[in-house]
Amino acid sequence: DLATAFNDRGQIKYLRVEFAAAMEDYTAAIECQPGFEVPYYNRGLVLYRLGCFDEAMKDFRKVLELNPQFEDAALSLKQAILDKEEKQKRSY
Repeated sequence: DLATAFNDRGQIKYLRVEFAAAMEDYTAAIECQPGFEVPYYNRGLVLYRLGCFDEAMKDFRKVLELNPQFEDAALSLKQAILDKEEKQKRSY
């Protein structure tokens, strides 16, 4: 389906370190199928890598709302919270 195709193309771009393009594809996948948790998770990973912790946490929380059993999303959310706290302690 189209949402899966956008997500898969986003993965290829992510692996090429084309983060902006990957996020566009993940967002397109979400728009096609809002209940598909995987592109939220993938977009959250990109946002996390870019240091956009609040946005990443929002995506990880959405994944867990859609699928509470998605363990990688739970772990990623915890890590984003810790890293945000660390960043605030260093205040940069």
